[in-house]
Amino acid sequence: MKKIVNSTPFEVYGATAIISHRVLKGEETKYESWLEKIAPLCKKATGHLDWQMIQPIPNLTTTYTIIIRFDSETNLNLWMNSVDRDQLINEISLILDNGDQYSTRTGLEFLFSFENQITKPPLRWKQFLVTWSAIFPLVNLVPLFVLPILSFLNFPEHKLISSFFVSANIVFLMVFVIMPKYTSLIKTWLYK
Repeated sequence: MKKIVNSTPFEVYGATAIISHRVLKGEETKYESWLEKIAPLCKKATGHLDWQMIQPIPNLTTTYTIIIRFDSETNLNLWMNSVDRDQLINEISLILDNGDQYSTRTGLEFLFSFENQITKPPLRWKQFLVTWSAIFPLVNLVPLFVLPILSFLNFPEHKLISSFFVSANIVFLMVFVIMPKYTSLIKTWLYK
């Protein structure tokens, strides 16, 4: 079954697949040998950016999680639906307890996702409005707090240095403080 990430003209955002394979007990060595075959092919695929593997916790879980990132939704789809990948998935299908499970995210959608979310990500124009409405006040307020602190700490007055600290604070606030609460607050509208 071919899954397609929602392709749009805004492919500059990149795309990520999170693959979960629950391996039957006793088949871990076979699965890890299989990973040594598929990883190089994935890494050679057009647009590949990154490959991360999270191994199961010994004697607790049997799930391997692979996170792959591509430069575009199109290239992610090409890899996920490629003949090479299909053949390799078929090779190990009998040792996977729940088949080839994966989900995909593009661009900044991770800012708009909830735990155990089954719905589609919000429309891009809504993502734009929500992100903009959160960033606009931060861009105006964060420098009012960060710049005096930098001055107090005797950092040199340089645009690059101040921009570095201001942007780091804005991104931190967006990812860890504002967006989780903000998206939860407006989720009815966001996912309508």
